[in-house]
Amino acid sequence: MLGAALCTALLAQVAIAVPGSPVPITGQTLAVVLTAAALGPGRGMAGQLVYLLLGAVGLPFYAKAASGWGSLVGPTGGYLVAFLPVAWLVGLAARHGLDRRPWTAVPVFLGGQLVVLGIGMAWLRVAASLDASTAFHKGFLPFVPGGVLKAAIGGGLTSLAWRLARARASRSTAP
Repeated sequence: MLGAALCTALLAQVAIAVPGSPVPITGQTLAVVLTAAALGPGRGMAGQLVYLLLGAVGLPFYAKAASGWGSLVGPTGGYLVAFLPVAWLVGLAARHGLDRRPWTAVPVFLGGQLVVLGIGMAWLRVAASLDASTAFHKGFLPFVPGGVLKAAIGGGLTSLAWRLARARASRSTAP
């Protein structure tokens, strides 16, 4: 679980500013779906809770080395808090084998990306007092292409990991 938190913290530092938005494009959500798929629903969610708590108490774990409770309750906090249900949902899907083939993993991971964006956008709307259209254009739409890319990367990586695990298992059981 600590590994999941550290992986998310590391990929949070891969951040690209989005003009006109307080929310950067980061690698965090890739870490969320990958670690959730690896750990399952309970441990995947716990790993993200550890990540949120370590950043909240002052470690520079959030995007652009941000930290503190203000990050969790501010305009971008919804994206962070959304990591918890997404880790649970993706971990649950992985437990049912949906992370083993790219054609099932990519849609699951894309769904996770969209849940983060939906929760984050709703939170941003309230925290920044934005109308629905502005919140959508600043907090959702610019992040969809990156979400698709991260879902494709995650789906490819997990299916490759499963393929390698199956090959290793078949070699170890061969006479």
